[in-house]
Amino acid sequence: MPEILSEWDERIEPSQFEVYSQKYKDFFFMTRRDGIIELRMHTDGGPFRHSWKAHNAWNQAWLEVGRDPENEVMILTGTGDWWHQGPVDVQKHNPVPFADWSIDSQIKMYYDIFKLLENLIFCVDIPTIGAINGPGTHCEMATLCDITLCTEDADFFDPHFLVGSPPGDGMALTLQQTIGIKRASYYAYTGQKINGRMALQLGIVNEVLPRDKLLPRAWELAEMIMQQPRLARRMTHAILSRPWKRALVEDMGFHCAHQNFAIALDKEGSVARVMKNRQRFYSEKE
Repeated sequence: MPEILSEWDERIEPSQFEVYSQKYKDFFFMTRRDGIIELRMHTDGGPFRHSWKAHNAWNQAWLEVGRDPENEVMILTGTGDWWHQGPVDVQKHNPVPFADWSIDSQIKMYYDIFKLLENLIFCVDIPTIGAINGPGTHCEMATLCDITLCTEDADFFDPHFLVGSPPGDGMALTLQQTIGIKRASYYAYTGQKINGRMALQLGIVNEVLPRDKLLPRAWELAEMIMQQPRLARRMTHAILSRPWKRALVEDMGFHCAHQNFAIALDKEGSVARVMKNRQRFYSEKE
């Protein structure tokens, strides 16, 4: 339903789907139908691969989506059998330890980590559905959505301690909020796999589905949400996202600063540690 303002009311021109869907086309395939916008992460048309440019794109994409009044419900998902994979070339991705990055790159890293989640929660003021289509890191983005679906082979784990870093970019925070501080501590230290079924039992997700039924179910839920008035949708999302807003305000900066402090003093770097746990970051085909 198009936005209808009072005849005397005006607004600055909002973000245009035709513009931002092209701007972020290297990171998201964006489609929109009847007010429902789907953002499907990808790299070269396949499963999403981490890169610093993509890491920077996420938080800006949330701003664009949130500024477009034509967006009424958002679905976030991935491509293929993986939700999120590590970089194509981990050595090239991290050629030097964080301590040797330029000051401006270190500052950019801090804000990219922080704004990735802050903008998702504070700037996307519509109902959100995360549909995790397979294993991979950064499940916190989908966990922060109002409704979270996943496949059985999803892998909710925080990789940071496994590679010698404090868990500061959001996954540990979302685990603390969903499964409690004791369980979150255990999984942060051990990096033990939480698959889809266990995630459902622990309360991280709402439904576990076969991969071919995941996205259709997300759209079914989105269409169900769209049956209610716009004000009801917006205010319900405001209520349901408030605990996340509180958690981010109280703890995200603390987590992020401690992570960056530790990796800034790590002269060895994390590449070797990533490769020791390669099976958690890459598909078996590689």
